Amino acid sequence: MQTKYICFLLLGLFIVRFGESQTTKELPQDYFHHPLDIKLILSGTFGELRSNHFHSGLDIKTNQRTGANVHAAAAGYVSRIKIEHYGYGKALYVTHPNGYTTVYAHLEKFSPRIEEYVKARQYAQESYEIQLYPDDLELRVDQDEIIAYSGNSGGSGGPHLHFEIRDGAARPMNPMLFGIDIPDSRNPLVKQVKAYPLDAESTVNGKNEAQLLRVVPLQDGKFKVEPFSAYGNIGMGVNTNDRLDGANNQNGVYTIKTYFNGSPHFKMTFDKFSFDETRYINQMIDFEHFKKSKSRISRLYIPDGSPLSLYGDVNNQGKLQLFDPGSTHVYKVNITDFKGNDSEIVMDITNESKLENLQVDSPKDATLIPHNETYTTTLGAFTLTIPQGSLYEDTFLNIKQNSDTLKVHEDIVPLHKNMVINYDMSSKQDEDRDKYFIARTTSWGAAYYTPSRLKGNTLTAFTKTLGTYAISKDTKDPTIAPVNFKDGQWISKNQTLKLKINDKDTGVQAYRATVNGKFILMEYDYKTDLLTHYFEDGVVTDTDNELVVIVTDNVGNSSKFEATFHRKE
Repeated sequence: MQTKYICFLLLGLFIVRFGESQTTKELPQDYFHHPLDIKLILSGTFGELRSNHFHSGLDIKTNQRTGANVHAAAAGYVSRIKIEHYGYGKALYVTHPNGYTTVYAHLEKFSPRIEEYVKARQYAQESYEIQLYPDDLELRVDQDEIIAYSGNSGGSGGPHLHFEIRDGAARPMNPMLFGIDIPDSRNPLVKQVKAYPLDAESTVNGKNEAQLLRVVPLQDGKFKVEPFSAYGNIGMGVNTNDRLDGANNQNGVYTIKTYFNGSPHFKMTFDKFSFDETRYINQMIDFEHFKKSKSRISRLYIPDGSPLSLYGDVNNQGKLQLFDPGSTHVYKVNITDFKGNDSEIVMDITNESKLENLQVDSPKDATLIPHNETYTTTLGAFTLTIPQGSLYEDTFLNIKQNSDTLKVHEDIVPLHKNMVINYDMSSKQDEDRDKYFIARTTSWGAAYYTPSRLKGNTLTAFTKTLGTYAISKDTKDPTIAPVNFKDGQWISKNQTLKLKINDKDTGVQAYRATVNGKFILMEYDYKTDLLTHYFEDGVVTDTDNELVVIVTDNVGNSSKFEATFHRKE
């Protein structure tokens, strides 16, 4: 039986890899079942535009509650289990004989046999955060078997199940391609349209600057944009969302196509992508517009150097070439959701004449940083390094230093790689020098810890966020407070032991709890600052118990909490 299963799995892997170029119609349509036994209503769709990434699955609502039964979408085996404080929280990965893997994230807990498997290894490693890779014989699951219960763990913004289907190369695919049916009868929304001059000689309405254009809604998903004039190399952008039936969440669309004078010009389809390319979303959208307005405009052309596989048939990278003064053009944008509901935008463009002696002023007090070279500068005690490939294009950045503060432009330009901030600590020889860190500061006075390390006389931070950074110091110990018990109390009826932990300046880095000198597992939810131990683990068996909890922040400040409690089974 085991040999037959393994052969079936290997055959499935071969089929998926051999057929990776297969069309949507060739993908299995009845293989995967719904992972929940409740009505599927989504709060997030595949490919949806998120901060620094494309959404890699479906976010399925669970009626604002945790604990919904999560079923294996198909038979297979649990190939990976990951538990982390952030990100996916508690997540299960199930590999199937056809070579695909399904992912179930933000879980509350696992089914009993998987929970037992995980807890044994958490206690062995004395760690809540853990990553496991069971072999194909350890945790097999049947189709529709309950494998977990939905939750709100990790970076989840509310109770739901995050569900993915990945191919044999671990690339997330749109689950709707496999017959996961979500009702949708509404046309996509069109919110904004923007035109971009793409070089110093190009203009929109006589100006060498990007301009939002007035959008006029018509009927039946039709939109018209106010007529405009342009010259040179022009790019267009659109802010669009979709709404599915049963909810008003603003979700991602499926395809965007453009037509220039009746001919196909650009196409983008949210079918599949790799995690290696997902951060290029910051190049695909108008990043500065997003940072200033919190709305995402997708560029309807391919930025130079973009490797995104979402692009389809494209003419001239989707850019418009308008060099014939007086001519007129029609530009159309067709936006479609997965169910085929579509919206259309029509634009009339007049080709204006080239402006002679067009003045394009360079930003004041700014340095042009090349994207294909490493840039390094030393200002006071700071040394800033922006590695090659961190910027998507050559960019003017305003970089200034004032005492223990370094301003690296504003957070309106995306970075693909970490820039490195080094600070010479020679001037700070006090006894608490190991408590210094580099903080990103805001205009309203807030300071956010940036992961920092001190080696010798150099304090170093790595970050992908431009902005203002300052040297700060944290000498305050974390706080620890009991939530559902008091020192010396009998808590025989408690199912859990809860404490609240917090560190205001640099955040919690580590924690450890013991009862009568024995390690106990505690789950940490950073969103609520709660540490929770479940007595069902069976490690607290004595009547009289001495609890010790130690919490350490990111610069090494540490607090110790001690209490006694009494308990009878």
